[in-house]
Amino acid sequence: MFVAKVTGSLVSTQKVASMVGYKLLIVEPYRVEPKDRTTLVTTGRTFVAVDTLGAGVGDYVLLTQGSSARLTPETKSLPIDAVVIGIVDTVHVDTGCVYSRENS
Repeated sequence: MFVAKVTGSLVSTQKVASMVGYKLLIVEPYRVEPKDRTTLVTTGRTFVAVDTLGAGVGDYVLLTQGSSARLTPETKSLPIDAVVIGIVDTVHVDTGCVYSRENS
């Protein structure tokens, strides 16, 4: 699992039947900034992920990838490699708050 920020969405009008009706998001994985460990910074990568929770642009989400993406009841029969499994409320590292949804 990893933390990612939703940066956009993707629309595909032609796709396999099992994917019809699923919302697709563009997400960028984030990590704790290594020097002061007080902020999250992008890794510079981008993924497409299936969203079953209703995340939106600007949200930080918990993402799982690979075969684990097909272990939820909603995604067990889908041909996917990444899925949003949570919307992040807070991230704490050491004794500090690195991210809070309320303050963003």
